[in-house]
Amino acid sequence: MALAENLRPFDGGQTFQRASFTGNAKEYFGIWIVNVLLTIITLGIYSAWAKVRRNRYFYGNTALLGHTFEYHAKGKQIFIGRLIVFGFLIISQIVTTVAPLAALIVTPLLILAFPWFLMRGLRFNARVTSYRNVRFDFVGTYGGAFKAIFLGGLVTIVSVGILAPVAARWFYRYVFDNLRYGDRPFSTNLTLGGFYKALGIAIAVALIGLVVLAGLAFAISGTSPEAAMSGSMGTVSVWHWAIIGFVLVYAIAGLFYRAMVCNIVWSATMIDRRHSLLSDLGRRRYAWIAISNVIVTFATLGLMRPWAAVRLQRYLAEHTAIHVDGDIGVVIDQVRSSGNAISAEYLDVDGFDFGF
Repeated sequence: MALAENLRPFDGGQTFQRASFTGNAKEYFGIWIVNVLLTIITLGIYSAWAKVRRNRYFYGNTALLGHTFEYHAKGKQIFIGRLIVFGFLIISQIVTTVAPLAALIVTPLLILAFPWFLMRGLRFNARVTSYRNVRFDFVGTYGGAFKAIFLGGLVTIVSVGILAPVAARWFYRYVFDNLRYGDRPFSTNLTLGGFYKALGIAIAVALIGLVVLAGLAFAISGTSPEAAMSGSMGTVSVWHWAIIGFVLVYAIAGLFYRAMVCNIVWSATMIDRRHSLLSDLGRRRYAWIAISNVIVTFATLGLMRPWAAVRLQRYLAEHTAIHVDGDIGVVIDQVRSSGNAISAEYLDVDGFDFGF
């Protein structure tokens, strides 16, 4: 799995070594088109195996310090996990349809079950991922997931978004503080200031965008706000253009926030309290790539989806880096010698593949 090393330092530092992505759109198109066709033919059943093929390609082409990641999940595992989730949801729907009052019990159970599914999904995805023959792990508990998801969401809603950064910190602490590489823990030192700054910039971008949209609408109509909403540009009213503009502004603000949070979280994370991670995604560049990917994908009826996926993955990889305290070979040998607690039996029965 060794590749030619691609060690490019970050600006202002010579010790952080960037990741790289070696895949290309032509290779991935072959995988993608087969996945799509088989998923359609099998009425969605093949999607579990499609996910495995997709992840193995992207993991296997993401290189760090001359080695790539590996994805060990099997389609059968993911398929069984999805069957359990869908079965749970279908039974819940049937029960509430037959006995509407049962919704008073079923709905709270669904809410309480979601953190558990998330926890199991994070654990599964970590345990089927390896780097240099050492697997990752996730040791988070249900209580931590409940706080990160349910209480975090409740705090955000009750505070009308003011405490959203608090909830975000809870969530990312839960995810990263419970990650392991072999038996070596990840740890984060997240401050609220960074999250509030990111939220403030995103809100400012949204407000500026809305002001610009309003100005354009009035300028196009040349009269009153009512005329602006009923006037037309061709056959489409300004109102419809305003909706499109609003969606675009919201997307840009959200992508700005996502890029900033990614930088904050990754740059505050360490492995074994020795090895530092860094991310330096550019807000505007990230937003441009994400939005242009969507436009190109729709314009080509989905055929350029592989190109878009490879393009985004390459950008994310090239703006992620690690500083290893010591010789990487020695570090990996130390991790291997301490043992890896992931059991093969576990991997045969668990397949909840929610986002990692």
